[in-house]
Amino acid sequence: MTRTNELTGAEAMVRMLEAYGVRHIFGLCGDTTLPFYDALARLDHDMTHFLTRDERHACYMADAYARVTGRPGVCEGPSGGGATYILPGLVEANDSSVPVLAITTDVATTSRGKYPLTELDQVALMKPLTKWNASLDNAARLPAMMRQAFRAMTTGRPGSVHLALPFDTQKNAVDAAELWADPRHRSFPTERAAPVPDAILEAADMLGAAQSAVVICGGGPVLAGAEGALQRLAELCDLPIATTVSGQGSLAETHPQALGVVGSNGGVAATRDVIDAADLVIFVGCRAGSVTTERWRSPEPGTKIVHIDSDPMVIGANYATDVAICADARLALEALVAEMAGRRIAPQRGAARAKSAWEAKLAGFAPLATSPERPIRPEAVMAALMDLLPQDAVVCADPGTPCPYFSAHYRWPLAGRHFITNRAHGALGYSLAAAIGAQVGRPDATVLSVMGDGSFGFACGEYETITRYNLPIKSIVFSNATFGWIKAGQNAGFDQRFYNVDFNRTDHAAVASAFGVRSWTVSDPAELKQVLGEALAHDGPTLVDVISQPLHEAAAPVSEWVA
Repeated sequence: MTRTNELTGAEAMVRMLEAYGVRHIFGLCGDTTLPFYDALARLDHDMTHFLTRDERHACYMADAYARVTGRPGVCEGPSGGGATYILPGLVEANDSSVPVLAITTDVATTSRGKYPLTELDQVALMKPLTKWNASLDNAARLPAMMRQAFRAMTTGRPGSVHLALPFDTQKNAVDAAELWADPRHRSFPTERAAPVPDAILEAADMLGAAQSAVVICGGGPVLAGAEGALQRLAELCDLPIATTVSGQGSLAETHPQALGVVGSNGGVAATRDVIDAADLVIFVGCRAGSVTTERWRSPEPGTKIVHIDSDPMVIGANYATDVAICADARLALEALVAEMAGRRIAPQRGAARAKSAWEAKLAGFAPLATSPERPIRPEAVMAALMDLLPQDAVVCADPGTPCPYFSAHYRWPLAGRHFITNRAHGALGYSLAAAIGAQVGRPDATVLSVMGDGSFGFACGEYETITRYNLPIKSIVFSNATFGWIKAGQNAGFDQRFYNVDFNRTDHAAVASAFGVRSWTVSDPAELKQVLGEALAHDGPTLVDVISQPLHEAAAPVSEWVA
């Protein structure tokens, strides 16, 4: 029995989450979770716990929730299998610089080494995949460790953290006087690093001397809320602004300076030409990884480079860097704008270069988007959605068929977080769970989950979660009965030796209907826009099963498949 100034560990966990402004938790029950769930049931609080059908999806929900709210996402699961299932979401969030707290309950500390059911060294398991990671073996340490977790998640380069909560420490006493939170760590990024002034001066000198500079934005500007500063720099210097897949939303793609996505996933020849012709490339919140740079060929080695990133290990990892600015993206861009405002700036013709690239891209897109041929071209789906979706819609896309098409062809009308995809590791089955997190975090937005039929098989159990909570999520399945990305790779690089990539076609509409989701199947491109319009107008969850062209037969904007 605890004294009046004490709480149990489970009760203290609830109060600490509440103190950090947590309002939504995603998770799945288990034996080791019983004290924590009981505390959530008994105590008066404002948090809503969403019961999911899979711990992996609970973590994906927390990931997308964090991306659309600017606050850390929280997920939980039990020991053993629950901890192993939650792992894919943690590594995705960590490598995408998204703050997610995973609480995995655990067997009692007094049972360790006695072969209890579900015993697992959770700290060792999570260590290489998270930014911070610990086991709460002493209940009295809970408040301090929660403060550490939130501090680690939200400062520097944000990332995922993990706290194991053993069964006995959930019942042991915690001093209520220790239950305080640091309000700075309720959102992210916090305690931002400002740029070194000399580095800003050097970058300004290089930009002032350039004649065909280009900016390539990764996910950093959107995570840092740097969209306004980026737009001011683009307009002031007439710069073309390119993005990676994760960087979409750094600048509205209807803006004259927007070049769109570059790289091997979503880039096309016209956008690649702009990068290759640049005499200065400014990377902002971007790792300059293999996809963005076409395996480090675009920009070419030897190009002048300015690199802005909050992670010092990223800068210079892939390109010899002339100016390194280790700082928060928003603060660095604001400083660069202030410095350039007082300088004479050489014409960069950024808007003209961006316009020319879009015109070339649209010339190839339009005939495919209007094609009457069956199966339905993915380009036709993009064209219909650009006419139908509200400007502030949130699209969650799996990395297979949907990702390159949205990246290349969907022209985002607003800056900010409107496109979510799991670019760090590209696991299938992400988008449906991400859509749940996005809908909870942004309840008034139209949220669309787009997936291939391979991804549908990973995630369809969460349609029950969607209907149970009456979430009005819309979803589209590109149905082509194959793991299309791999088949396209076999088509392009392995002499069309298609091995073990095809499977039977599923009636996805029937499956979704069985969960209570209103569903359609469409195979005629002439009916596509009408059906999508009906699905988007419906006031509950919907699914449209699109019988679509497989990637290996399509004009997919993925350069490694293009001869």
